[in-house]
Parts: sequence; structure tokens; C-alpha cells
Amino acid sequence: MFIYMQVRIKRFPGRVISNLLFCSLFKNVFCKYKIAGIVYFLFIQASTVEAQLKSARQIISPYRNVFVKPSGQVPATVAADAPLLGNGYVAATIAGPPEQQNYYLARNDFWRLKSGLNESFPAVLGKLQISIPALKAASYRIEQDIYNAVTIASFSKGDTSVGIRSIMAATKDWLIIEVHNNGRSTVAGSATLLLPGNDQFHINPPLENKFPDTTASGQNKNGLQWMQRGFIKDVDISTMAAAACKILNHPSNQFSVAPGQTIRIICAVSGNFKSGNGLSFVQQQVQQATVNEIEKTKQQHLQWWHRFWNESYIDVADSVIEHQYYKSQYNMASCSRDPRFPPGIFGSWVTKEIPAWNGDYHLNYNYSAPFYALYSSNHLQQALPYEAPLLAFMQRGAYYAKKVTQIPGAVLYPVGIGPLGIESTRKNELMIQHGSGYIKSGEVEDEGLFFGQKSNAAYCAVNFSMQFYRTYDAVFAKRIYPYMRAVAVFWQHYLKKEGNRYVIENDAIHEGTIGTKNAILSLGLVPMVLQTAIDMSILLGVDQELRSDWKEKKEKIAAFPVQIRNGKKKVFRYSEEGTAWWNDNTLGIQHIYPAGQIGLCSDSSLLQIARNTIAEMQRWKDFNGSNSFFPAAVRVGYNPDTILAKLHEYSLHTYSNGFQLNNPHGIENCSTVPNTINEMLCMSNQNVLRVFEVWPKTQDASFSSVRCEGAFLVSAALQNREVRFVKILSEKGRICNFQNPWPQKQVLVKSNMRKTERRSGERIQLQTVAGEELLITSL
Repeated sequence: MFIYMQVRIKRFPGRVISNLLFCSLFKNVFCKYKIAGIVYFLFIQASTVEAQLKSARQIISPYRNVFVKPSGQVPATVAADAPLLGNGYVAATIAGPPEQQNYYLARNDFWRLKSGLNESFPAVLGKLQISIPALKAASYRIEQDIYNAVTIASFSKGDTSVGIRSIMAATKDWLIIEVHNNGRSTVAGSATLLLPGNDQFHINPPLENKFPDTTASGQNKNGLQWMQRGFIKDVDISTMAAAACKILNHPSNQFSVAPGQTIRIICAVSGNFKSGNGLSFVQQQVQQATVNEIEKTKQQHLQWWHRFWNESYIDVADSVIEHQYYKSQYNMASCSRDPRFPPGIFGSWVTKEIPAWNGDYHLNYNYSAPFYALYSSNHLQQALPYEAPLLAFMQRGAYYAKKVTQIPGAVLYPVGIGPLGIESTRKNELMIQHGSGYIKSGEVEDEGLFFGQKSNAAYCAVNFSMQFYRTYDAVFAKRIYPYMRAVAVFWQHYLKKEGNRYVIENDAIHEGTIGTKNAILSLGLVPMVLQTAIDMSILLGVDQELRSDWKEKKEKIAAFPVQIRNGKKKVFRYSEEGTAWWNDNTLGIQHIYPAGQIGLCSDSSLLQIARNTIAEMQRWKDFNGSNSFFPAAVRVGYNPDTILAKLHEYSLHTYSNGFQLNNPHGIENCSTVPNTINEMLCMSNQNVLRVFEVWPKTQDASFSSVRCEGAFLVSAALQNREVRFVKILSEKGRICNFQNPWPQKQVLVKSNMRKTERRSGERIQLQTVAGEELLITSL
């Protein structure tokens, strides 16, 4: 006879628990009985668990992005400091004083597409302007509820008070705006759809020019406004985007709102890549919109965002860090969902044409960095767009590999690309006439701007590697493998045998450091590429004949160069020959992260050099590289109190929207806080799963469904200096090498598919089954 009680706990991290739980989970949860020599456990206090673990709603819903003055830099060619709305396809940036709220509109798929230096960039579409003259000199406050992805503006002056509630609908490309009169007097205004004005163009000849576009706009007798803009002349691929707008149940764009009343404005935005004839599509959408459909869309919007937040979440005892964590996740969810058009440097929020660095996909870290945290955060839908431009560029990459390095069957990527195979930094007449320095310096090879770096394609592979090891998804691997194979083949043949090792020559560590030997970045990236290609080929059952050569090259590649810095401790050198050190940026530690070649299982002397390098560099608030510096510090076990203190400072150094203060680079730092916290709470590199390993044991924390290497979703809680439980969901049934967080104790491993086990030891090997849930607690 076996006595049990089935219990469902809605807010248990990661998944609903519907199995027998054990008394060791919390000491006051279970009563323990022995009947005829058999141990039975009776669950008696389910509410105890629920009380100690918060839900995503409880954690995230209190956080607001608050803006108390209008933007000071919109429109701009760099990152906006304003409220940001988006659904991963279309976006709006809010700027302007209370009496003239401007929603700057952009789409991920609206680019000028022409391969050539400064000829390809994400373009601006225009803006929706809400004018209410009575609000001139009114107070200003905009709050963004990031849990519900709702933006609420409040403007008041005397008896006049107006609230404007806005969403960029998650399930339709609709901007929905509700203007409510909270005051005691009627307010009048207008909603006007405008093509880009002069302030939205960055024209600085001879290198930055206004290119010919096609525009049209109009309004019908029912108050429906529309506009269209595109590039069809002198481009490689034609593009067109359109928007239509209407005040619901109203015959014009002028409005009058009595006290207590609300008007609704709907603005639909589309383009030729998503809906063919974008103009007719958005006109039809707006013309047929009803109050009921808008309300239904708002509910779907909330449901989508709530699902997103429940994919993974954390709870740490620092509201500043936690707020920045969720700001960052909100921004990535808002700008990355279109599977063919990922966000560029500034996300979806392009307010001025031409944006800095052409707003393109810069492959020597800027493009990859925003996505780092999405894999561990289990936000795979936001990660999906990353692959499209890299795969689309393979034909041109193969051309460069063969032309520049004489390696067939491989790829070599330049520094800048766009979507659909576009090369945003290709040599053209503009470069020949006005940017010839690139050519004379040798930074251009054939038609590609490489800055002397051979590492761009390998750098882009880091995110593919992260997703592969965290999912072991054969469909993903099959889709990505041609790219990984081509990058592996490149390095297989580019490496040069020197004695008993393989070296890398003529690969710049920093842009323009021509002639460098054994750049430390590539010494980290190449083994990562080769090992990932090997493991993908094994999973897919292909290219067995290549694996031994890849394995040999990986194992015999040159060691990381080191030096004595300032006559003190041994640290890493940026290259074996060439650049020794750099006073900013973080290339000196990127072999640790994102390349992942050093971790807590590494040789102790190597770990000490890594920690010395972190201490010497101190790039906690670096203009470019904080997104790799923080997680590198975690990976090598740097002091967790120091990491959290620096992360707290970093999180305070932001605009209200989460972008780094006085840093023009946009979304690349959206990964910094989430990635660092995820790694501190749950680290899974080097085939070992560790919870709270680099986390202050005095600081309570919990996390839900962090995605780990091996295709495991992991949840755990640390309370009162003790790990209370670890829960592991195995998606693929792989072996989990679990670092015991109770090293001096036995543990209970409870499965939903087999008998409970008692295990012990510093590291416990768990053979799992696909779909199995393990609940691990100490005895």
C-alpha cells in the first residue's frame, strides 16, 4: 500500500507541480510516517511553498519606466532616450511636449536595400502626431507598465487634464491610442499622420546623402488618413511601407473630448514583405476596425505579454538590478520577432535617417550581443530572427572566403551586413571617392570591409552555439549546420601548423590592427566553432570524415597569450604578436565570454589569470563591452559581491527606457543585466549544472525556467543561506551533471517518471528521460 496526495501549486517556478513532494523541501511542509518499515510522506502545507515563491506577475508588475520630461534627443541617429513601444515587427518612439505627442513609426522590414557603403539602412516611415493645444505648458509624466506593455501619459494644467494610453498590439501591427479627458473642461485636438519631415533626415555629404524615395499620402471623407514610403529606384531590392490611421467612429482627424469621455485612435502599419500591397492592407484594417475588435486585440496583447514573462523570470533582493533586468527583456521582446528582419543596432526604434553605423548588423559583436540573454531566459521566439541575415549572406561569404583566402566551401564575412543578403559596408564609388582610407590601409580586401579581422563569421556563431546546446533541437541544428560547417571549414584550412600547435596569422584583434598573430578573441572563437560543428554533425549524422580534423585543430590550437601587466600579476595578452593591451573595450576577455572557453572546470592557474585580467581591466561600465565583461567575470568565479555592486551601479546608469546613459549603441546592452544574473543564479557551461555558484549566499534569490545547456529548464530558490530546492525539466533526456549545492549532505531526487532516489557526492550524474521532471532537495 502506498499513500500519497496530489497537489497543484500554481506559482511553483517553471511548471505546475502535480506529484508527491517531500518533507525536506521545507521542514514544516511534511509529516513523516513509518508504517511496516515503509516510509510515507504526507504533504500538509501546500500554502507554505506558495507563500515563499512569487509569481511573474507579483515580481514584474510593480515596475514602471517613468519619464518626467520629454525626450532630449528624438529624432536622432543614435539610441533614443524616450518611451519605446513595439511588437517585434513595428515600433513607435514617443517624443514631444504634452501639447504635441509624436509617435515616430518604423518597421523592422523597412530598409533601403542596396549593397554599398552608406547605401543600406533601416529607414523611417513617418510619425503620428497627437496635438492638443490646451496642454501647452502642462505637467509631463509618462509611465510604462512593462508587465502589461501599456504606456500611460498624464498631462495636467489647471482644469485641463488628459491621459493618453497607448499599446503596440502584440498580435496585430496596430498602434492603439486612447485619449481620455480627466479634467473639467472639454479639450480639442487632432491626430495627424505625417511623412518624415526634415528633422528625420541625416544628410551630411559627401558620405551621408538623401536617396530618392517614393512617397504618397492622403485622407478620405470618412477621416481615414494614410501614407506610404518606399525605395524602388537604384536599389537591389525594392521596399515599401505604409500606415493608415483613423479616430474610431469619427469623420475627421479633428476631435473634441468632453470631461470623462474617451476617443480611440487606431494606426495600422505594414509593408510589402508582410502583406504584399501594404497600403491597401492597412487601409482595410483601419476602415473595418470596431470597438469590439480593439478590445479583443487589447486582451490578446495582454495574454501574449503574460505568456512571455512566464517563460522565465527571476526574483533577487535588489530592485534596481531587477528593474533593469525586466526593462532589458521588455526591449528585446518589443523589437525582435520578425523571423526575416531582426533588429539592427538601435532595435526597431529608428527615428532619423541615416542612423549611425547605418543602423546595420555589425558583425564584430554589436549584432550578436543583444541576443546573449535570450537563450538562458528561454525567450527563443525573440532569438529566432538572429539567424536570417547570417544565412542569407552565405553565398557572398563563400565568395569572400575563396577570393580573399582561397578557401573553397567556407565563408568569410565582412563587418557590416543587412537583411536578405545585403552588404552594408561593401566598396562602392562612395568609398573610392570619399572613404579611400579604408582601401589604402588594407582594411578593405576585394570589395569587403574587414578591418583586418577574420573572426566575424565565427563571432556570429556564438549565438548559434548557445541555442544549440540549450535546446539540442535537431530542426534548428539542421537549419544552422550549413553555416556552422562553412565557418568550421574556413578555420580548418586557415589555421597554420607551427611545430606542435596551430596558429592564426593576419587576423586583427581590434579593427585595423593589421597583421596580428594569435588574437586572443579568435583563439577562443575557433575551438567553440569546431566543437559545435562536431556536436551538430553527430546529432545530424553527417560529415563524420571531417570530425577528426576539426578535433585535432581544436585540441592543438595555440594557448592563450599572457603577460605581466604593470610589473604585477599575470594577465592575458590581446595577441601573441601585435596588440598587447587596449584601454577600453573587452576583447581581452571575450575568449571567456561569449566564446565560452574558460569556466570553473578550467585549470586553476588559467582561472587565476582570468580573474587577474578581470581585476586589471575593470570594464564594468565600458562603452562597448560591458555585455561580455560581466558574464565573463561570473564564468571565472569573480567575487559575487563585487559583481552585484558593479551591476547595481551599471543599472543606475541608464535612461528610463533602459538604454545606457550617454551610450549611443542602442540594444546591445539589453543582454548585460539579464545574462549576468542568469549566469550567477544558474550556470551550465562546461557540461556542469550549478545553481547559486557565483551568488552571495546571504542574499535570497529564486528563478524559474532558466534554460541550461543540455536542454534543461531549471528552477531553484535560495532562502536563509540555504538552497531550498532545485527543479529540472529535461526536454531531450540527456545526462545532467549536477553540482550538488549541499555537498556534505545526501539529496533526494524525485521524478515524475520513476522511483525516488537518494544520491550523494560533490557532483551527481543524473540520467534523464525526455519530458522528465526532477525535484531535488537535501536530506
